Amino acid sequence: MLEGVFGNASAEKVLLYIEQYGEGYATGIAKNFDGLSLHMAQRQLERFERAGALVSTLKGRTRLYTWNPRYPFLDELRALLARGLEVLPAAERKRYFTERRRPRRTGKPG
Repeated sequence: MLEGVFGNASAEKVLLYIEQYGEGYATGIAKNFDGLSLHMAQRQLERFERAGALVSTLKGRTRLYTWNPRYPFLDELRALLARGLEVLPAAERKRYFTERRRPRRTGKPG
């Protein structure tokens, strides 16, 4: 859907993931999507960091990427991605963007 704007499908997937969850790391993003290799995810994350849209920090041995608040087109980019998430078919949205992000609370029934 947005791959024509971002250049390819892997770029679109990486940015949609970051928009949905606010942050991400290459392995987690690659595992989330069919047909997205770790190498492609890393290349796209590095590309967007070089462009200034993302920034990364190390948490242990994991490089975590988030939005760069100083990026001049951040609001516009995020608005485009948010709209992209809204118009995704329901099956695709459920398949790729409903990952459980936190562990269950202790004692909560299963």
